[in-house]
Amino acid sequence: MNLYDSLPDAAPTVFGAEAVAESSYGVLTVDVPVGSWISSLEIARDKLGCTYFDWLSAVDEPGTGFRICAHVVSLENRRVRRLLLRTTVPHSAPSLPSAVAVYAGAEWHERETFEMFGVVFTDHPHLVPLLLPENFEGHPLRKDFVLAARVVKAWPGAKEPGEAADPDAPKRRQMLPPGVPDPNDWGPMKGQLPPAPARPARTPRAAGAAAREGAPARRPRPTTDTPATASGPEAEAPSRPPRRTRSVADGSASQAAPATPDTATPDTARPEADTPATPDAPAAPPAAT
Repeated sequence: MNLYDSLPDAAPTVFGAEAVAESSYGVLTVDVPVGSWISSLEIARDKLGCTYFDWLSAVDEPGTGFRICAHVVSLENRRVRRLLLRTTVPHSAPSLPSAVAVYAGAEWHERETFEMFGVVFTDHPHLVPLLLPENFEGHPLRKDFVLAARVVKAWPGAKEPGEAADPDAPKRRQMLPPGVPDPNDWGPMKGQLPPAPARPARTPRAAGAAAREGAPARRPRPTTDTPATASGPEAEAPSRPPRRTRSVADGSASQAAPATPDTATPDTARPEADTPATPDAPAAPPAAT
C-alpha cells in the first residue's frame, strides 16, 4: 500500500508530531510548523511520490498571520493524489525558507507571494517583483491594503481643466466619495495637497419643496365623451341579414328576400304546402265487351 493512502491518520508519523491533517473533496491537507516546512516538502516529494509542483501562494488571516500553501500532486500508476501543505508565519515577521531547492517551479510563485503579501523567502535566488512595477508601494493582497483605484489622484496634466496656466496657482480638489481615503493620508501625493473642501448641504428637491409649501394639486385629466347611441325600436331590433337558400335542382346557392308576414291573405286561403302528396291510383282496366 502506498504511504499516501495511510493519511490523514498517519500524519504525525509521516510529517512529525506537530502535523495536523484532514481530507476533504479528494484533497489531503497537512498543516506543519514553520521549522518543518522544507522537510515536509521533501517528504511529500520523496516518500509520497508528489513530484508534480502545481502552485504556491498565501492567504492573509487577520489575527493569525499569513498562511503559506503549496499544492503538489502524485501521478504514480496513473492515479492522481493531491496534497496541500500549509504553514503559518506571523504578521510581525513574515519570513519562510525558500522551497526552490525542493521544487524548482516554486521560484516564480514565491516572487509573486513576496510582492503581493510581503512574505520574505530566505535563500531565494532572485527575490524581485514579478508583476508589479518597481516603484509600487505596499502589498495589494493584504487585508490592510488601501486600493489605489479608490483614491482621488491629482490631475496628470500641467494644469487642471478651467484653471490658469500659472503652475503656482492653487489647484482645486475633487469631492471625495463616501468611503474613499484622503490622498493626504495615503498615496504618492501624501501631505502635498490642500485639504478637501467640505461637502455642501443637501437641498430638498423642487417637487418636495412645492408639496411642503402647499402647492395646488394637479387637476384630473378631462374624460372624453362617448359617442351617442341610437335609441328606439330600430336600435333594439337591428335588421338581420338575408338568408341564403340552396336550390335542390342545381345545388347552387341563391339569395332570398327577407320573409315578411302576410297580412292580406287569411290562413284559410293559403295552400296546404305541408301536406304530403299521395301517389295517383292506377287506372282501372277496361271493361270487357
